[in-house]
Amino acid sequence: MTHAQLPAKYKVRLSFEVDGVVERHDIIGAIFGQSEGLFGPDLDLSELAKTGKVGRIEVLLRHAKGKTVGTIIIPSALDRPSTAIIAATVEAVDRVGPYPARVKLEEIVDVREERRSWIIRRAKEILRDWTLTKMPSAAEVLKEVSEVLVPAKVIKYGPEGLPAGPDVDKAEEIIIVEGRADVINLLKCGITNVIAMNGLRVPETIIRLCERKEATAFLDGDHMGEMLLKELLSTARIKYVALAPRGKEVEELTPREVLEALASRVPAEEVAKELLGPTLTKEDLAELAVKLEGTLEAVLFNRELKEIGRVPVGELIQKLNELEGVYAVVFDGIITKRLLDVAQAKHIRYVVGERLAAGARPPRGVEVILLPEVRKLAEELKARAAEATEGAAEGGAEEAQSEAEGEAQASSAEEGH
Repeated sequence: MTHAQLPAKYKVRLSFEVDGVVERHDIIGAIFGQSEGLFGPDLDLSELAKTGKVGRIEVLLRHAKGKTVGTIIIPSALDRPSTAIIAATVEAVDRVGPYPARVKLEEIVDVREERRSWIIRRAKEILRDWTLTKMPSAAEVLKEVSEVLVPAKVIKYGPEGLPAGPDVDKAEEIIIVEGRADVINLLKCGITNVIAMNGLRVPETIIRLCERKEATAFLDGDHMGEMLLKELLSTARIKYVALAPRGKEVEELTPREVLEALASRVPAEEVAKELLGPTLTKEDLAELAVKLEGTLEAVLFNRELKEIGRVPVGELIQKLNELEGVYAVVFDGIITKRLLDVAQAKHIRYVVGERLAAGARPPRGVEVILLPEVRKLAEELKARAAEATEGAAEGGAEEAQSEAEGEAQASSAEEGH
């Protein structure tokens, strides 16, 4: 009884040469005839063919100059050792009919590997066609899509022609990166609200965008990334900070690493305090602003906002050139361009004075606070405190009166008894 052929695992391919003119049936007859009884029924070709463990033997031949040459292909559903024995058995055939013959193994092909390769290739084609008609969510197929999906194109944004994704304008949030290569990598990940600084200085376009959009700085995990982050934090209104893993650049991150870095972003205030120092607010300056008015004196603070010196305003620039570690300057005078240049050169973060001189503009990295605004806030705070004190006093008086009335009523009741 002949069984159905089992799915082939391997294909044995052999070449042969016969010193005479023979036909296909002669080759097959020689194979079966010379292998019969060599290893018992378990490895007998005739029995294996009947049970379907060896498939139909193909013979491709041609005649040339009185000889016959060609190829033998044998499908095998056996395991690897048994398939190797079958290959060696056929290779041992040395005669076809009356003619000497030579058979040589060329290769054993793993059919399953071919099938796996075909399935993977076809799966990529299906995924590519699928994404053109129905876009799945990035969270579900980010890895697959990143390999086959054509990313969005980089556009030029603003008067500086900054490299950016197509959705920077319409998105409520933006991601700021260093250069064009970083933009391209994020576009491959499906992130289209990205824009690049394209240099060491923060462009005006990015400063304006940060004023009206929630901005995340996403920079390299190296020294250059830290420098750019300081520049961004001291110049633009950044909401969050995300960094590539230490020693890596944004442009070389995998899609998974990009998403992990963005998911791990932290508030910019935390990073700014560590990189730039503490924030000096108008509330912090309220008391000092009142005391300094009319003194023509300057007070210097270090990074911990501790006072480290007081000098007359006329000696301020000289003192700043001599002293290291000044973090903030608060003085009763006009903020000139020369003073701002010195502050920038000495990495002073805050300059607080009465007003800006004509033509003076705060340089990058230097924040200017005006004392009249601080004093106005101080007056408001004082007024609020007075209102709170007055309200507390009135509340106490009413409570005392209520207690007195209660005691009087109780006394009257006792007298009635």
